Order: sequence, then C-alpha cells, then structure tokens
Amino acid sequence: MASEVQISNVQKVADKELEEKLGVSAILEAKQATEDEHAQTLGQALRENRKAVMWSILISMSIVMEGYDTILMGNFFAYPEFQRKFGSWYGGDIGWQVSGPWQTGLSMASTAGAIFGGLLNGHFASKYGYRWVLIVAMGFLNVFIFIIFFATGPGMLIAGQVLCGLSWGVFATLSPAYASEVCPTNLRGYMTTYVNLCWAIGQLIAAGVLRGCLNIVGDNGYRIPFAMQWLWPTPLMVVAYLAPESPWFLVRNDRLDEAKRSIIRLSGSKTEEQMNSQLAMMLHTTKTESEITKDATYMECFRNDNLRRTEICMVALAGQILSGSSFAYTPTYFFTTAGMPTERAFDLSLGAKAMAFIGTILSWWLISYWGRRPIYVTGMGLLFVILMIIGILNASAGSNALWPSGGLCVLWLFIYSLTIGPLAYSIISETSAVRLRPLAVVLARNAYQLVNIVSQILQAYMMNPTEWDLKGRTGFVWGSTAFCVFIWSYFRLPEIKGRTYEELDILFRNNVSTRQFSKARVDAYAFAPGGVHEEEVKSLK
Repeated sequence: MASEVQISNVQKVADKELEEKLGVSAILEAKQATEDEHAQTLGQALRENRKAVMWSILISMSIVMEGYDTILMGNFFAYPEFQRKFGSWYGGDIGWQVSGPWQTGLSMASTAGAIFGGLLNGHFASKYGYRWVLIVAMGFLNVFIFIIFFATGPGMLIAGQVLCGLSWGVFATLSPAYASEVCPTNLRGYMTTYVNLCWAIGQLIAAGVLRGCLNIVGDNGYRIPFAMQWLWPTPLMVVAYLAPESPWFLVRNDRLDEAKRSIIRLSGSKTEEQMNSQLAMMLHTTKTESEITKDATYMECFRNDNLRRTEICMVALAGQILSGSSFAYTPTYFFTTAGMPTERAFDLSLGAKAMAFIGTILSWWLISYWGRRPIYVTGMGLLFVILMIIGILNASAGSNALWPSGGLCVLWLFIYSLTIGPLAYSIISETSAVRLRPLAVVLARNAYQLVNIVSQILQAYMMNPTEWDLKGRTGFVWGSTAFCVFIWSYFRLPEIKGRTYEELDILFRNNVSTRQFSKARVDAYAFAPGGVHEEEVKSLK
C-alpha cells in the first residue's frame, strides 16, 4: 500500500501548488478541462482547435525533407549515373556497382548524424523550445546541402550526409513531440500519425524526382535530386518563426502568461473559460509529474515508472526497422540486382510510394475505430507473414518469383503505412511523460537509428551481388525480427487511445498491466470536490 500513499501525496501537493498559482477554483477548472476533452466529438475538437491543427500540419512538414532523403541514397545505388560517379566497374553481368563497404558508409552516414542531432534536440528543445531549435536546424541544413551537391567522391558525400543528418535528426524528434503537445486528446492520434504522411509525401516526391532524372546523362542526373532539398528549409524557417510555442513547454518552464497567449493563438472557437481550464489542466499535470520526476534528464527516462514508458517508446519505434523496412520499403536495388530493368524498378518504386501515401491516409480512418495496440500488433503480424512468403518464393522459384515478390513488397508497404508506420509516432508521442517528452522521443528515435545502422550494414551485404547476394531470401531474416517485435507488442504494448496525459501518468505509476490498460477507470482529480479515488486502477496492478 505504500505506493498508494505516495500517489495520494503527490496529487495533494500538485493540487496545493495549483491553488497557489491560479486560485482555489483552478482544480475544478482543470478537472472540467479533462472532462471536456473526453466529451468532445471529433468535429468539436477540430472547431475548437483548428489553429492548433494548422500549425501542427505546417511544423510537421519538416519531416517531408527527412522522408525525401531516406529513400534517396538507397535508390541511388541502383542509379546508373550515381554508380558511374561513386562506384567501380566489376565487368560481366554486374557492371557498375557501389561496393559493399561504401554502400554501408553512405547508408549509415545520415543515420549517424541523426543520432547526434536527436540528442542535441532533446537538450535544446527542453531548454529553448521547439521553434528556435527548428529554425537553427533549418539554417544549418541550407549550408550542409552544398557539401552533398558538390561532392566529388564517396568520402565527401559521406561527410555531407553526416552533417545533413544532424538537422534531419532534429526534425524527426521535434515534429511528433510538437504535434502531441498542441493538440487535445481527440486529435493527438491524427496529428502524430500525420508525421508519417509527411514521411510518405517526401518519399513519393523523391521517387518521382528520381524517375524523372533517370535518363539525364552526367552529374546532373544525381545532383538535381540533391538540389531539390533546397526548396524546403527557408519557407519552413519562416513558418517556425511565426508559429506559437508549445504551451506545455512554457508551462514546464513556469512561463504561464506566455502559455496563456500560446493557448489563445492555438485555439479556434474556445471560450475564455475553456482556455483558463486548459491552462489549469496543463499546470496540474506538470506539477504532478514534477513531484515524481525532479529533473528533466536522460537518466530520469530510465527511473521508476518512466523506465516502462521509455521501453515502449524505444521498441515501438525501432519496430519500424525490425519489421523489415530496410528491405521492403525501398526495394528498387533488390529488383535491379535480381534482373528487373532499371526503368521498371523505379516505376514500381513510384507506385509503391503512392500506396504508402494512400495507406497512411486510410490509417486515420482505422485509428478512429481501433486502438493503438490492436493496430500495431495486427500490422506487425501481417508484415511477418508477407516477408516469410517473399523468402519462400525466392528460395523455391528464384528469378521466376521477381514480379510476385514485387507485388508483395507493394502490399508490405501498404500494410506498413496503414499500421506500424504511422502508429509508432503516435505511440512515442503519447506514451512519454510530459516533462520528459523531448528526451523520451529522442531516445526512441536514437534506438530506431541504432537498429537502423545494424540493419543498413546487414542489408548492404545481403543484397549486394558482389557480397552475399541473398536477394529475396533476405525476407527470412527480417521476417524473423518482425516476429520478435510481434511477440513483444502482444505482451508489452498497452492501449493508450483516449487517455489524457494525467490519466496515463496515473496508470503507469500504478503499474497497471498491459491488458488492463483500456479497462481502468481513472480520476486524475481524486482530491478535488466531487473526485473519485482510483481504487479501480489500483486493483488492476
């Protein structure tokens, strides 16, 4: 029972501090704001928060740039002009190829940069806010693109990719955190999964640009796709400058007047009373967490109940790689090495990215009716099955399985974009504690990147005809890792749909079991007048 006393005292302290900050009625206002969020329909949430939706959409556009780059380098390995510039002649049936070691270096370069960029973002976003970190990262990216555009050899290209990765690491960790903080409970899932739509848009644009430049002779054949990256940073710097700061960040830093102005800028048709209640709820949540989490540091993410939350964030996002994305998400190189004409391989890649775009849009409909847990678990199971079928087809039918494998890769990408792809961003943004969110999202993204580094090393050797040359049998490898994540998600991934951040704090602090998460009845204001103590929550440990 000691944990029950601790939780009660924490809430009492938070309630007392809230009264001191905003007045005696603040607890009731905060409680009302929580009840209002639960009672909101989707239409009401959109009307009352339409400006928040707009700013979330605009800030998340920075992910388009990362999505664009993600498939650029992998597809360049099948690009004739790129192969001639940065590869070697192997003669016979192989022709021009970028060697396995250089493929590994070029694939890992931006990933390595993104790891350090994410760590820097976690520190600076907690200290200076989301807007200025994004502005500075965009400014640096404008400069770094010059290096990859004018690269004369693979070494210079790797250096440029590492530096660009610093900025891409900021975008990947900042955008979902900002989206989750400016939108209410009913809209969080849509706006955080929209991050994956931006990813799909970037990849669709990249596939189109690559296909359009395929027949250009000379260095411009690969330089034009690099140059396209200059279209984004400057306009997005202007957007970030004009955007309101996250009110949660301002509340965490005790800047309540600025937080109130930010809420006003993010609101649509909210009344003054509703905005005051929202501010009270944010302060109550932050004060409750501060009694448990004294400092917002990376170490705090691994202490007490935050350890479980960090585990969920890290594994759920790394699951995107372990589901087989290194193989099935960018299959162009696989198809060209297996004998498909280069033009047809890029046509198939363009069609696959269009399916990813459609799948992400349909995921918004899916999350309206299903929770995060069933979508993630079911999606991972389906991806495992598809990868194993690809492996079986290639092991038994060889080159005759090329087009069926292509169709299965497109199906894999559609299922991924319908389930795992968008849901992972929602899970990491909602599961992490408010005070630790910038840091927890960074840790999740870096877990993703570290797994991605290992994946890219293995993938480069498994697919390269001058190395292991496994072709479609690679599906067995990634099918096995997808199965492991499927098992983890079944036993460890809780349902978080429809929960406010305060309610999630209580559920995690009480160590509610994974399968009972959706059943628990939670009262975050048990000590306010009319509050009901959370005995039902404690009974579900």
